[in-house]
Amino acid sequence: MARKTTTLRVHQVAKQLGVSSKDIVAKCADEGIPDITNHMSAVSAGLAATVREWFDEAGGGTVTAVETAAKVDVSKARAKAKRKPVRKTRKKASDAAASEEQPAKAHDAPPPPGDAESPKEKVLPVGRRLEQPTKAKLTGPKLIRVEEAEPPRAPRRPPQRPANVGGGGVTPGDAGAAPQEADRGSRRNKRRSTTQPGERRTRTGQPESEKRDSNWRKQDLLERENRLKRAGGFFRQARRDNLKRSNTTPAIRSKSLAETGGAISVSEPITIKDLSTATGVKASEILRQLLVAGTPATVNDTIESDAAVEIMKGYGIELAVDEFKTAEEQIAESFSQREVTNEQSRSPVVTILGHVDHGKTSLLDRIRDANVAAGEAGGITQATSAFRVPVQSGDSERVVTFIDTPGHEAFTEMRARGAKVTDIVVLVVAADDGVMPQTIESISHSKAAEVALVVALNKMDKAEATDANIQRILGQLAEHELNPVEWGGGTEVIRTSATEGEGIQELLEMLDYQADLLELKADFDGPAEGSVIEAHIAEGKGPVVSLLVQQGNLSKGDFVVAGRGYGRVRALYDEHGAQIDAAQPSTPVAVAGLSELPDAGDKFYVVSSLKEAEASARERTAQEREMGLTRERITLDNIFDHLASADRRELPVIVKGDVQGSIETLRSVLAKIGDDDACVSIKHATVGGINDSDVNLAEACEAIIVGFNVTSSAAARRLAEDKRVEIRYYDVIYDLTDDLTKALEGLLDPEIKLEVLGHAEVKEVFKVSKVGMVAGCYVTDGVVERNAQIRVTREGIVVESDRRLDQLRRFKDDAKEVRAGQECGMRVDGYDDIKPGDVIECYKTLEVKRTF
Repeated sequence: MARKTTTLRVHQVAKQLGVSSKDIVAKCADEGIPDITNHMSAVSAGLAATVREWFDEAGGGTVTAVETAAKVDVSKARAKAKRKPVRKTRKKASDAAASEEQPAKAHDAPPPPGDAESPKEKVLPVGRRLEQPTKAKLTGPKLIRVEEAEPPRAPRRPPQRPANVGGGGVTPGDAGAAPQEADRGSRRNKRRSTTQPGERRTRTGQPESEKRDSNWRKQDLLERENRLKRAGGFFRQARRDNLKRSNTTPAIRSKSLAETGGAISVSEPITIKDLSTATGVKASEILRQLLVAGTPATVNDTIESDAAVEIMKGYGIELAVDEFKTAEEQIAESFSQREVTNEQSRSPVVTILGHVDHGKTSLLDRIRDANVAAGEAGGITQATSAFRVPVQSGDSERVVTFIDTPGHEAFTEMRARGAKVTDIVVLVVAADDGVMPQTIESISHSKAAEVALVVALNKMDKAEATDANIQRILGQLAEHELNPVEWGGGTEVIRTSATEGEGIQELLEMLDYQADLLELKADFDGPAEGSVIEAHIAEGKGPVVSLLVQQGNLSKGDFVVAGRGYGRVRALYDEHGAQIDAAQPSTPVAVAGLSELPDAGDKFYVVSSLKEAEASARERTAQEREMGLTRERITLDNIFDHLASADRRELPVIVKGDVQGSIETLRSVLAKIGDDDACVSIKHATVGGINDSDVNLAEACEAIIVGFNVTSSAAARRLAEDKRVEIRYYDVIYDLTDDLTKALEGLLDPEIKLEVLGHAEVKEVFKVSKVGMVAGCYVTDGVVERNAQIRVTREGIVVESDRRLDQLRRFKDDAKEVRAGQECGMRVDGYDDIKPGDVIECYKTLEVKRTF
């Protein structure tokens, strides 16, 4: 049973009405019905009824449809629908005539118009139908042209001598001539006679006029002519070769350096193949000499510069090797040779060094009237900071750049970087404490950097700052080659108090005086260069790098490369966070726009293009990656070290820090925790907050996450709870190191120690039924306890150990212990081979927790 459809198409309604679909579409468009666009548009039942009323020619029924446009001429629409173009087919003339004589058949005529809903209507298939199949006619290949084969050439015949040898010559027309000669002469004369004057002949002797009269195509003739031109005989080619050899003179071969000797310059890295090409020495000879020296290699391997020079000396070649320079080194070399265009005096850079908690930051707070020390975690500085302070010294005012460094022992590298970029070092020493380990380290950094040094003897307001204590501290400074001026030396010692503000002005005047002595100058024009002080990730800004400009002018929009980071300067910020347009020498600034965070202490340079900066940064990244992938080869010399380290226990840790200097310090400090049995293994360390990827990595390597002055996102905390990953947060570095040290000590097996309780000598051995051998003993020293561990020694040799004292009796009573000078009976569990004269040693096994 067919399924009824409730939706019609435009062409179905048109068929029912006997009109074309275009008329219905046009009418609907005139009436403002937008949904009817083509013959396949859907027509609802209501719209179909409306269309029938519009195209009802009789109009006898009740009209309910609204019609705003002009009425449709239904008769013209149906007449136009009847006239359909008849498609003509190709027929032969006879078939066409016959078809014209035959009357049209009933089904070929168009159907009469009528009511579409009449059941008597006959629907016929549309299209041309084949009434009577016609027999297919097979046709063969069509003759296009007939080509004649070239006439075969007659074989060459040896010439025949005429019969009258002694007489005169015979002409071709003479009767006495040979028939062959006469025939050949007649053919030749015939050809000459048919050729027009000046007309060329083909290879077969046929005139070109006859050739053109043939039925050959022009393309065929051209192809044949080209083949004939390319066809060269053996003897013709041999003559060409002989002529070429006779006309050319042998080239004079230049001798190589291997034959003449001399000097040549090559650049690193040197491959054996390139060395052989440059010097003329065979690569096999170079490989043989390397193999003799114990260094097997291949042609494409690189060779050390010293080895290449030594090998070339044997051939009389003086080899000069140009040292390989990275892109960063080339940029640094170009800046070292820069032309100074605007040299001016610059502000001094002062670095504050000293032991932890000696008052460095408090002294700086007093200088700039800030209170930074109160907001620092643990009361200690854990990052390097730089700022500029206007200093009033007498009538003149000078801007001084101060760099504050941490004093904790873990921040050694930060103090070293501060000493490298500074002009003057202020060594802060507490008057109540004196010279401490980090003070000595700071003195060493200052001497290595060869900078001026001023000592600030701080905390003079304390009661411990007595004259005797001060003289002791001055003596300690003199021991490290810092002889005070009051002792006749050259080191200025200024007594200060950061809390009371005493000696601050004297210290500033001394810094101004030292700056005048140094006569500090810099170039205020040209591309800038300087050092990276610190780097961190800022929310909404990305990587932010703190720089100290040392030469040139750093402007917004410059292309900068610093270590592995490169980019265009998007924004410049001063120490107060305000945006500036440019920075000149001795100015600390924060830069946003670099691709990655460089390491603290890297040099930065302004280059001419972003491509140059990217090349240097990517080269640095590739070098670091290669260094990270480099593994020490296992040899017979170090195989036992590798086997021992295989059993080494590790505490996997993922470190996240606030700044690049903190990450660098944590890497250095955590690597020192542990010993040969256990160590801290840093799986990942980077700047930024703790995120989902850190948690997933920690789960994969079973590590704990350590955050230093950073926090974690809410998603990371939820993920850590689900995966049971431990996250620890720290803001003081020694709290972090203490906890990791305790955690690592928990991985160590406890140390086993033996505590000897006493000794007893066996006097007699008794055999007791159902019990075994019982030893009658005399306790010589210490105490013997029941259930304690014992070992039996005979003549100084241990014959039994790790036994348990089963029974201990004094007289007939059981005893828990027997002290020295008393007699007792002992029963050793599971051991009956005891003899008089044996010594029984009683001891305990203690497990002692191991520490580093």
